[in-house]
Amino acid sequence: MGMDNQCDECAGLCCRYFALPLDTPEDKGDYDDIRWFLCHKGISVFVEDGDWYISIKNKCKHLLEKDHRCRIYGKRPRICRQYRHSKCDYVEGTYNYKLHFTSDKQMEEYMKVKFDNNVKKKGKAKKKAKKRK
Repeated sequence: MGMDNQCDECAGLCCRYFALPLDTPEDKGDYDDIRWFLCHKGISVFVEDGDWYISIKNKCKHLLEKDHRCRIYGKRPRICRQYRHSKCDYVEGTYNYKLHFTSDKQMEEYMKVKFDNNVKKKGKAKKKAKKRK
């Protein structure tokens, strides 16, 4: 499919959400704050190239439903003008996210593995060391 007609085939996927950078979480409290974001509808969090982002599903008010075109194309914002077909959501394939959270439960499970299991492992290692003495 050529880039000229790529938008003709798409439902305006790029106009149905936006993503903003997040500070990289450093401790359990930071991860819990991200879990709070994930308690809200239309929110996901992903890590791409080591950077954390929050994605907010919220359709642009200028996206026309009948043909998925932009109502203000001639005066669209800079972010829209700089958007490249090579980064288009319609292009086949999936994103190469290191992590992708779509619910608070997923983050809760991740936190258990990241924090709680590490504590248990450290505790077990100490107990084994004591037994050897």
